[in-house]
Amino acid sequence: MSSSLPSRGIRVVVTAVAAGVAVGLFGGAAGAAPAAPAAPAGGSVIRDVVLAVHGGAGSIPRGSLSAEREAAYRDGLTRALRAGYGLLQDGASSLDAVEAAVRVLEDDPNFNAGKGAVFNTDGEHELDASIMNGADLRSGAVAGVHNTKNPISLARMVMERSRHVMMAGRGADVFALQNGVPYTTQDYFFTQRRWDALIDAKENAKVDSGGTVGAVAVDRGRGVAAATSTGGLTNKLVGRVGDSPVVGAGTYANNRTVAVSCTGTGEVFIRGVAAHDISAIMEYTRAPVQRAAATVVNEKIPALGATGGVIALDPRGNLATPHSTAGLINGYVTRDGRIVTRLYNDETPIG
Repeated sequence: MSSSLPSRGIRVVVTAVAAGVAVGLFGGAAGAAPAAPAAPAGGSVIRDVVLAVHGGAGSIPRGSLSAEREAAYRDGLTRALRAGYGLLQDGASSLDAVEAAVRVLEDDPNFNAGKGAVFNTDGEHELDASIMNGADLRSGAVAGVHNTKNPISLARMVMERSRHVMMAGRGADVFALQNGVPYTTQDYFFTQRRWDALIDAKENAKVDSGGTVGAVAVDRGRGVAAATSTGGLTNKLVGRVGDSPVVGAGTYANNRTVAVSCTGTGEVFIRGVAAHDISAIMEYTRAPVQRAAATVVNEKIPALGATGGVIALDPRGNLATPHSTAGLINGYVTRDGRIVTRLYNDETPIG
């Protein structure tokens, strides 16, 4: 596999296991290390992280991707991390960083958010997103957006330019136009792969999981923020809304505890108030981020009959990525600029 070297002195680590060798790219020649052991479902806490992103729960089966497709997924995660990290290096807020990272993933057709989003049962795209600032608990969200290229930026606009927290459907798209956001036709979001998935879902009378993208960050002032965006479920009913735009369910950030972005069965994450519950466990019991996140993701959500995963980052830079699915597509960047991307459920960080 290959990866272009990022700017701003960022080092990239692409974790992979092949023939018992893990290969790392540190801005130069590849170096070998012992094969990484299989990661437990709860994972382990990763330290000194400033930004993390995810591309949905449920890992891609190893060997199912061509080298080109795998590189495309990793490149998307890496570009998102670069975008947010560059802002943090310049002294920008965690809120700026998560918005920038999610915008990159919304523009990448490999992920289910923005361009490349799945279709509902009527063959339309309905997009959801939310963003939250941990310093003051301000938040903004949009649901069922049809004609806005980057729903995450519209969610932030709702937070900063209206007196509301959530706007939906036509009203949200009109609000975007009123605030200078260009109108985007539905064909912008189209990809053949998602259309084929809709046809398959209809022929087999099913609703498929679609995936979600998200980001969490901590800035120099130890302020945290979180953002989540999705196209929802393939063949979902028109008007269906999952957890991604619901503050406290799919997204939550509080400087006293943690920033969280969730992915999985949205209806159950709403019922379990998953993102806020991780924060509440940390605040009320003083549990570390990994224990709190694993309790919700590996115990509470499965007990309600569903699976999923989260990225949860506390103000000290401790990252947890527990999942009750086969895996979690994710990546992170540490304070010194080291980037790690993970697609497969047997990948763990090196070093």
